[in-house]
Amino acid sequence: MALIYYEYPFTEGIRTMLRLERLFTRLAQLVPRDSATDHHYALATLFEIMDVTSRTDFRTDLLQELARQHTLFEGYRGNPSISEGALNLAIDRISSAHRRLQATPPKPEQALASNEWLMSVRSRINIPGGTCEFDLPAYFAWQQESANRRRHDLLRWVGVLDPLAEALEVNLGLLREAGVTQMVPFRSGLFQQNLTGSRPLLLARLQVDPGAHLIPEISGNRVLLAIRLTRADHEGKLRPMTDSMQLPLTLCA
Repeated sequence: MALIYYEYPFTEGIRTMLRLERLFTRLAQLVPRDSATDHHYALATLFEIMDVTSRTDFRTDLLQELARQHTLFEGYRGNPSISEGALNLAIDRISSAHRRLQATPPKPEQALASNEWLMSVRSRINIPGGTCEFDLPAYFAWQQESANRRRHDLLRWVGVLDPLAEALEVNLGLLREAGVTQMVPFRSGLFQQNLTGSRPLLLARLQVDPGAHLIPEISGNRVLLAIRLTRADHEGKLRPMTDSMQLPLTLCA
């Protein structure tokens, strides 16, 4: 059974990236399905992505981060301890993601916002039962179309945001790969680490065996990381753990 990763972002930028990654992952699972209900929730997820990306200049932030990563990796050329082949693959991936994202408009989601049909659905999709046939007959008719027709439309709309999703995947992938993993001790279910003097952390990743039924509560800032292990009782209420153990923790700076 695969380990569960609990991730904790230390900056608002990484927090936004993780939220968008979760939404793009959900979208990728829903679009290939055939059910009209699945495609309804695919649209709802697309609107969530638009909401998140429209709040900040997320595209510019990603471009800057990819450019920083490109400069960093170029600095490794000639290092005998690094494979030139692997380095070239990483740089090519960063460059490709940067080029595709740079070719998009400053606000890629605005291309979708100009679609009146989509915006009519968006205006009612968060209202309980707000997309019934008597509210949105055109949307109801779309749901009666074949799965292939609906999927074609969804892929066309989602495609507007594909460069953003690719850049996001590359950036978070590089961040996770750069992390250092160590076994850390939990005494009576609690772990704390002073971060003063270390490089600014961006992401913490705790690995948990699903068979242990542990639920970590993670908090942190620039000077302290704290993790408290809990378990849910039969009513779902979290109860603090009192056991001592070691778990793998990855810190990504």
